[in-house]
This record gives sequence, structure tokens and C-alpha cells, in this order.
Amino acid sequence: MTESPETFLAPSNNTPEAAEKSVSPLRAADAIHAARTQFGVVTGLTPHAVTGVRTRADGGWSVLVDVVELARIPDSTSVMATYRVDIGADGELGACERLRRFTRGATDS
Repeated sequence: MTESPETFLAPSNNTPEAAEKSVSPLRAADAIHAARTQFGVVTGLTPHAVTGVRTRADGGWSVLVDVVELARIPDSTSVMATYRVDIGADGELGACERLRRFTRGATDS
């Protein structure tokens, strides 16, 4: 008599533990990559540097991105800008806004 193979039962995804494990939070590195890429596509500006990153209550991230808005010679007189780029928990751009403009050679006081 041949035995039938044991059936494999997949764990149910309806348990609270499964729900918590299936939601993986967006990592900071992934949020920074998404912010740089999507910001560049939307604005046409090339991100120069990421100067800050902060988590948001909804699981997303706010990333501060510096860009050259107006290149000048000498380079120290170029006009720079800092933008806040909000990335949702799904990795999609939610919002972006310019926070400040400054010359490259300027320092914060």
C-alpha cells in the first residue's frame, strides 16, 4: 500500500504575527535612494548631497537634498538650495519643497 505524501499547509496570513512580519519598514538607505532618484526626475535638478534624513510618524521619511540651482564661476558663488523630500512608507515621493537658498561659499551662523 502506498502512502500519499503529507500535504504542506502554509501558515495563515490572518494572524497578527503574520501581519506584523509581512510589513517591512522602509530603510533609511532605501528612502535616500528613492528621494534622490524621484526628486531628480520630478524637478530636473541633479541632487548634489543628502544633508539630513528623519523618520515620519506614518512610516515614511523626510530627506534633505541639496542641489545646485545656478552654477557660477567661481564655483564658490554658485546658488545652492536645500529641498525637503518626503518619501512614503511605500517608497514613493509624496511631496517636495524648497526650504532655503544660499551661495555655496556661505556658512551657517
